[in-house]
Amino acid sequence: MTNCNRGLSPGGVSFAPLLFAGDINVYSVARAFHEAFGIRSKVFGKYMQGPCLHSRIIDYTADSALEEPEVFVERVCSFAEQHRQDRILLIGCGDSYVQLASAHRESFPENVIVPSIDAALMAELTHKEQFYNLCARLGIDYPDTFVHRAGMGDAFSLPFEAPYIVKPSSGIEYWAHPFPGQKKMYKASTQEEVKSILADVYASGYSDSMIVQNFVPGDDTNMRVLTSYSDRNGRVAMMCLGHVLLEEHTPRGAGNHAVILTECDRELMERYRRLLDDLSYRGFSNFDIKYDSRDGRFKAFEINTRTGRSNYYVTASGANVARLLVDDCIDARSLPFYCVDADSLWMVVPRKVAFDYIKPEPYRRRMRELIREGRWVNPLLYAPDAGLRRSWTLLRNQLGHFVKYRKYVGKK
Repeated sequence: MTNCNRGLSPGGVSFAPLLFAGDINVYSVARAFHEAFGIRSKVFGKYMQGPCLHSRIIDYTADSALEEPEVFVERVCSFAEQHRQDRILLIGCGDSYVQLASAHRESFPENVIVPSIDAALMAELTHKEQFYNLCARLGIDYPDTFVHRAGMGDAFSLPFEAPYIVKPSSGIEYWAHPFPGQKKMYKASTQEEVKSILADVYASGYSDSMIVQNFVPGDDTNMRVLTSYSDRNGRVAMMCLGHVLLEEHTPRGAGNHAVILTECDRELMERYRRLLDDLSYRGFSNFDIKYDSRDGRFKAFEINTRTGRSNYYVTASGANVARLLVDDCIDARSLPFYCVDADSLWMVVPRKVAFDYIKPEPYRRRMRELIREGRWVNPLLYAPDAGLRRSWTLLRNQLGHFVKYRKYVGKK
């Protein structure tokens, strides 16, 4: 264990991870590198806050202009120059960063590796309207969907029943136009309410299409998260399915996972494996999926062309995401397909919050069993990274969940 910015692969190659973002996603990837290779990851984020604050396993630099292409490229090139003898694993842990890395890969020095798909395919997959067109073409189920464009105004009628979900096709452009009451997604009970939401969104300056969908019924326990890794040859090497038991419910965090139980559904996973292989996909992918009890089908909501914010559930289940990257991109090893089937419990909220807001007894019973057996993890609570200032910051973070769930979900 060296605890520096560079590591040595099993094949004897010197490498250094270079990560971009400042949230739980990037911290989880950095933790995976530290666990597997004992190294600190170099991380750039926009602000000095969040899970990376006061961390011993991260060398963190804040730069509010980081999403400017010239600034991003300069940061990558400067780090690569400082590590001329190392292979650089450039990993974007947020949508804007993974897109910047893909779009500007030709500008980077030869020692920089970008383990992701090309910019054109990424743009197609991350744009929800185009993603649903792809799903229709490849036989992946998704909710009944209506695409609205700014020029349509309110002269439309929705072809399915309420309630409705309203969300932007382009998340990056949407968050670039903040406005009062802005949410990650909206739930509406009438078409008039949908039209009001659309008017507010377009008034902010957002100009891309909006997605209106039929709400898939069911609570958080109907959700699934599927994380995959596709190797440099465009073939899926690893898949790990998580059964979401609890989500966050704040306006900006709605849909973020809070508790996940790893499980294995080979039929479901094989369906998405075929999709990824058909695309010759490369790198990590992350699907949000919901079970629809009305027709017994799993409906795809979106794909993230990167690790998801809950990616540590994969590492905790035995498939360390950093080791996958190093084995594939640094040592060029052949990776046989691995379907994760180990039981593991992942949570970013205190246990009491989890048990207060997860009601079905079979899930609560399984959670208790895994906790007793020591097969559970909070990715933020890492013994080698338990300094005094960080511990205090995390304590406030954990206590804050009691307030948020009481405010946005209600009393237990």
